[in-house]
Amino acid sequence: MDWGLLLEYGWVLLVLVALEGLLAADNALVLAIMVKHLPDEERKKALFYGLAGAFVFRFGSLFVISYLVDIWQVQAIGALYLLFIAGNHIFRKVLFAKPVTEDAAESGSPGAVNKKKASFWFTVLKVEVADIAFAVDSILAAVALAVALPASGIRNIGGLDGGQFLVIFAGGFIGLVIMRFAASFFVKLLHTRPGLEVAAFFIVGWVGVKLAVITLAHPALGVLSEDFAHSTWWKLTFYVVLIIIAATGWFMSSVKTEENVGENPVKEVDKQLGK
Repeated sequence: MDWGLLLEYGWVLLVLVALEGLLAADNALVLAIMVKHLPDEERKKALFYGLAGAFVFRFGSLFVISYLVDIWQVQAIGALYLLFIAGNHIFRKVLFAKPVTEDAAESGSPGAVNKKKASFWFTVLKVEVADIAFAVDSILAAVALAVALPASGIRNIGGLDGGQFLVIFAGGFIGLVIMRFAASFFVKLLHTRPGLEVAAFFIVGWVGVKLAVITLAHPALGVLSEDFAHSTWWKLTFYVVLIIIAATGWFMSSVKTEENVGENPVKEVDKQLGK
């Protein structure tokens, strides 16, 4: 690879690491909440199975998608899926989300009672289903970012250029490392800058737009020019908008403090991860 190609691959990897960090934090927080009602020993086991499932499903999804990525119908489904989860999350977060406090979680509500009665293996099953959803989200977003990269010259792996595959693999692996060892940092970041979570899903939606452009430029469809999908102008536009979304999420967030929130998700994640 020449230096220009290395810089482009390196930039995409940096974007992937940032996006994976935010998504992994969301994943870690969800898993922590799902296993919270279990006794200490069972909680640790359920979380271990959850982390193992996250590894298996994430890389399983990567290998499956690597063989299907050139099929335009798969690209179209992936684009629609990314747009759907982004829109659905933003819609619920902005219009309907209500903070769940520690007191509410421990109250005598039917939901709380049902959670306490949930069996260990049923909880593990729910955790694994959540892992599948997060794995698909993560890998589809990574694929959409990587497939527009120029060919690296490395031998293909599945239907992907070897360089593209390695970038996605590295992004997914780093996401798992973040989920295990740096989740509390990213959860704290999301907690103090809540706009970043919404921004992250806007980015997921924007990545869905990118995958839609690639789909429409597929030779089997030809709705858009293939040259446009890989053009410098489109790539520049994509990354400028991505940076604007991230910056907006950062600067539009109202900074929260421990005094004005009813829960401490950082402490919760640390507790569940055994820190």
